[in-house]
Amino acid sequence: MTTRGAVIQAPAQRGAESPEQPQPAARLPLVVYVLALGTFLMGTTEFVVAGLLPEIASDLQVSVAQTGLMITVFAIGMIAGAPLMAMLTLRLPKRLTLMLALGVFAAGHVIVALSSNFTLVLAARFLTAIATGAFWAVANVAAARAAGPTASSRALGLVGAGAMLANVVGVPLGAFAGQAMGWRGPFWALAAPSAVAIVLIARTVPHDDGDAQEASIRSEVTALRSGRLWLVLAACATTTGGVLAAYSYISPLLTDRSGISSGIVPLVLVGFGLGALAGSLVAGRLGDRRPHTVTLVAATGATLLLLAISLLAGYAVLTVILVALLGFFGLGANPVLMALAVRFARQAPVLASALTVSAFNLGTAIGSWIAGLTLGTSLGTTGPAVVGTVIAALTLIPTTALALARRRRSAASGPTDLQGARPAHAEQA
Repeated sequence: MTTRGAVIQAPAQRGAESPEQPQPAARLPLVVYVLALGTFLMGTTEFVVAGLLPEIASDLQVSVAQTGLMITVFAIGMIAGAPLMAMLTLRLPKRLTLMLALGVFAAGHVIVALSSNFTLVLAARFLTAIATGAFWAVANVAAARAAGPTASSRALGLVGAGAMLANVVGVPLGAFAGQAMGWRGPFWALAAPSAVAIVLIARTVPHDDGDAQEASIRSEVTALRSGRLWLVLAACATTTGGVLAAYSYISPLLTDRSGISSGIVPLVLVGFGLGALAGSLVAGRLGDRRPHTVTLVAATGATLLLLAISLLAGYAVLTVILVALLGFFGLGANPVLMALAVRFARQAPVLASALTVSAFNLGTAIGSWIAGLTLGTSLGTTGPAVVGTVIAALTLIPTTALALARRRRSAASGPTDLQGARPAHAEQA
């Protein structure tokens, strides 16, 4: 029998396993790859605008600063839309929710591609962001449930890798296409595969009508009482806030401090994206057995790397390497954090997943805003990296608290307890 908490349950038979004798990794179901395609499309649309601001501003006859609102509005839509849509679609089957979200996503891009009114463009971007938040929240739960409790972090790593791959492939290609054939082209190009993805979702995501009928807003809200859930959300906000505070302003750091030509900067950003993609896949695989170790190592690594960038930005080659490593450590643990949030929320996985989306975007918005303020100070272009170091270091507080709580619970339950006696998954208790 399936319940809304099934994604965090594990079969009792796994109690006999040990870390020294891991079971072979099972192949992930096709639906996980389909969901990763959806996050690739949505990760691309979130950032592709940044490479097309001058073209959009000229065509719509607004300033570049005003055009930047297309990014701001999208972030606001993600922060508010993910938990809101998670609650509004709570009683809908997940397959239907995913299909509707993709439909709205495609429609939003068509509106932007056809419109010459900037206000309408902003409204369409906000609508697209709400659909993105809804898709992301439900996709995480659907992927974790399809993969099963022994591979949920790996599945979320692959779904998250879709967004990481967007930074490596989707955004550069979108920017190039926009400059070559007009800024509206990438929006048409994103709308078309979204329609294809709807068909794939309909064919691969299983029915879950029973789960939808059992869902209730009260049970979802009750899950917010979990202190461990809020620690995970805090870690989500600080880890992305720290990394993207520096990444948002990495271009002036590379050109002004490292002496790298502006033509090479996109290649450095691709290196960051490749690092993030690799980190997401590696952490997702390791996170099923040692989630707290992964999050602690990632937070420590990101903090030290940001500090090194702050101090060593004058060395071009070293800085390029540090930026790529920052992608690996700084964003790699995100799938593990999402898996922990879903686990700790128990009967409210969709709301927990939605809140992680909001936390990631909230951290990014606050971190990048503070980082921007430092550019006019004596810190100059190294200011964002300094801010990022401080924010990333804060991640060690919730991740350490979670690891200590797991140790206390494991010690209290004893070696025969289901949660404490599963060495291969002991850290998830």
